[in-house]
Amino acid sequence: MNTTPNINNLVEIRKIGLQALKEALGPVGLVRFIQQYESGYGDYTEEKYQKPDATVEEIDIMLRRR
Repeated sequence: MNTTPNINNLVEIRKIGLQALKEALGPVGLVRFIQQYESGYGDYTEEKYQKPDATVEEIDIMLRRR
């Protein structure tokens, strides 16, 4: 029996919507679709100038520590 979703129940709408996307796009497509709506955070333009770029030597040291 197929019933109409309760549009006032956001949890139910989200669950049905994600299931429909998964069926239409597959699990990988679903994730890629959702990633389009991630807005991120912070102010990249401001933050990129707060710390100077690492030198090749500094990057080498960081990689060797791992």
